[in-house]
Amino acid sequence: MSTARERILVRVRDAVAGGRKDGSRAELEQRMEQAPPLIRPKLHGDLIARFREKLMQGSGTFEQCDTPDEVPAVVFAYLQTNGVAAKIRVAPALQDAAWGEELEVSYGNTRGDHPVSVTPAFCAVAETGSVVLLSSDKSPTSLNFLPDVHIVIVDKDQVVSHIEDVWVKLRALGEIPRTVNFITGPSKTADVEQTLQIGAHGPRDLHVILIAS
Repeated sequence: MSTARERILVRVRDAVAGGRKDGSRAELEQRMEQAPPLIRPKLHGDLIARFREKLMQGSGTFEQCDTPDEVPAVVFAYLQTNGVAAKIRVAPALQDAAWGEELEVSYGNTRGDHPVSVTPAFCAVAETGSVVLLSSDKSPTSLNFLPDVHIVIVDKDQVVSHIEDVWVKLRALGEIPRTVNFITGPSKTADVEQTLQIGAHGPRDLHVILIAS
């Protein structure tokens, strides 16, 4: 057996047995726990203003309210303005909100038979105008993609500057959920003859309501 081939087989055996013995595994685990800082583009101005600008560049819409108590009225007004029935499917995480009598509210996941969904965000990224949503029984992923209209609730303290900041927040959770969705604007594609189609693989409208206080 050649020396090169023997070295390769030794490495394979070490990996199968639980990792190399030269400290590489420990080094990798340490890098996962304490990721080194990376070069990031400099962002100018207010993070919320930057997030709004990038969101709208991606065809998303933005609205701001002062307190969580105002969210139901803002949702109702948005639906009325856009001619959408005031019937919403809400993530169970938002079940404690006082949705009032103007909205017809139900809770849970969806199989595509609910035209409007309302979900909480894990955070929002000023760099790209993206909202980040985590899967759980209190925030089913189906609500992010199957309804025609997706309304996302973001607290001002959830706005981060760069994508890398999202992973820092995720590591702080201790256990990353099964699905992490970065959503930037409504679903769209120009795959067919370079003609833009909105709602090709998900919602036709993405509306973000940011709570300022």
